[in-house]
Amino acid sequence: MKKLLFCLFFFCQQGIAQTCLTTITETTPSANFTDNGDGTVSDLTTGLMWMQCSVGQTFQNGTCTGDASELSWQQALQFAHGYQFAGLDGWRVPNVKELSTITERSCVRPSINETLFPATLSDDYWTSTPSVIDANRAWVVAFFNSSNSIKQKNLFVFARLVRDVDPS
Repeated sequence: MKKLLFCLFFFCQQGIAQTCLTTITETTPSANFTDNGDGTVSDLTTGLMWMQCSVGQTFQNGTCTGDASELSWQQALQFAHGYQFAGLDGWRVPNVKELSTITERSCVRPSINETLFPATLSDDYWTSTPSVIDANRAWVVAFFNSSNSIKQKNLFVFARLVRDVDPS
């Protein structure tokens, strides 16, 4: 009985924490990023700067605190328009290709580098890419397992903003 309870507890706990395969090469190693110390990281490979926290969270003492906001696609786009963070403007909802570049394919639950992007939810995040076959849907990236799909634009989904490192 104790063994059964231990196994149930172990698997329940394992389901909560990120799981990574060490036999697979990391797709977003920390060495490919610069931590700017202000709640942003710059991707040296793509030239993009990312907010470390999801929209709605606050970057504090090296981590993201508070609850991430769930927004419709239109709300996410409107939120980003004119948004200033870390003394910078030019923030926007990333397109599907951009958001996919920060998925860590060697990990699940969440499939992201948790050192760079702490407290990321294992859930869907909006992209700015609309569906070409259905005007009522847009692409999302799932940080549960690095997949992408299209969702109804009126659903409430999480968001993370991006900007060009040098927007000039």
